[in-house]
Amino acid sequence: MKSRYVIMVSALFLSVAGIAQKNEIKAAEKALKAGNSAEAITILTGAESLTASAPDAEKAQFLFVKGNAYLDLANKKVEEGKNLDLAAKAYQQLVEVEKVSGKAKYSVQAATSITDIKNKLINAAIEDTKKDKNIDGAQKLYSAYLLEKKDTINLYYAASTYVNAKDYDNALKLYEELKKLNYSGKTTYYYAVNKVTNQEDFFATAAERDRLVKMGTHEKPRLEHIPSKRGEIYKNIALIYVQQGKADLAKKAVADARKSNPDDTSLILTEANLYLESKDMETYKKLIAEALQKNPNDVDLIFNLGVVSATAKNYAEAEKFYKKVMELDPKYINAYINLAAMKLDDEKVIIDEMNKLGTSATDMKRYDVLKKKREDLFKSTIPYLQKAVELDPKNVDVAKTLLNVYSALEMTSEYKALKAKM
Repeated sequence: MKSRYVIMVSALFLSVAGIAQKNEIKAAEKALKAGNSAEAITILTGAESLTASAPDAEKAQFLFVKGNAYLDLANKKVEEGKNLDLAAKAYQQLVEVEKVSGKAKYSVQAATSITDIKNKLINAAIEDTKKDKNIDGAQKLYSAYLLEKKDTINLYYAASTYVNAKDYDNALKLYEELKKLNYSGKTTYYYAVNKVTNQEDFFATAAERDRLVKMGTHEKPRLEHIPSKRGEIYKNIALIYVQQGKADLAKKAVADARKSNPDDTSLILTEANLYLESKDMETYKKLIAEALQKNPNDVDLIFNLGVVSATAKNYAEAEKFYKKVMELDPKYINAYINLAAMKLDDEKVIIDEMNKLGTSATDMKRYDVLKKKREDLFKSTIPYLQKAVELDPKNVDVAKTLLNVYSALEMTSEYKALKAKM
């Protein structure tokens, strides 16, 4: 009799709890319909403990209202990223509950909302990056990836956005995840111009695009091949390790990258940079020679070799590379700009020494020598600056540098002529 009484009390307790939860859900729905989503969440949070013993149908309804409330808050731009995440989690739990119960009353609507949330996260992330809120953007992109893991492109963009935010620890985690997934990103995009809007539309498949072209609604079909991003991923992993001062891990990462991408000369340059920083000049020169052997007339490669050499203060080598670029492509403006800038860097050393000199006969004699050296330095940059201005007359920075050189050399007529064109 005693045990029967306990069972009856327990049953009564469950019944009362069930009624209480139903009432809380109804109250939350009423608040949500009235536009008070925050109030709805407060009500549901108070009833959270009752869901453990509730029937699956009530759990699903509870989670559906909860997801709707958080989504409504996000739509009102209230802690958008956080509330989109919470809404998505509620909907995902709902789908799992109905999957187990075999009764899918809310699952279709929940799945539609999850897709909507994913798109909102991506669009919000784009807006964040436009405002230089890269960490917020990266977090949203990663959340979008977690909602639909087959869309690994969102994981890749999240990692890249963390790099832009200089949050290298999180970027590294995501790049390592991409590496484990063997992510490539290599794909083909299909486009055609919509005759009504006169805008290009994107298509997932060539068949879908070609069908509409055949129907006459679209024209000018084209495709765009997106190359593999594996090389970039491995390279960024290596560069992050460099940033963290982990040279050995960086060398291993770039060596792994080169195995996967043997023809990527940018990886050779990255590896060369690593050995340059560790003062291993023999390996550095070997890698530079390998890069040149692969692409002896690749102006971008040779230009980058100039940059690497200049960074290492190997100015004679850098000048040789920059001049080789000019020989292969006389319109490669950055070669002219970089060579002029590299030469002008020496001016500071000359000026510093001049400022330290006194008024003795010996010092005055040294001053004249340094003054002549500075003038010769300026003169040596003129041909490269003039060519850069000729190639890009709208480049104000280059024009101003050339004006300063003319002024320092008292080339008044040249100064006035250039100033008149600006």
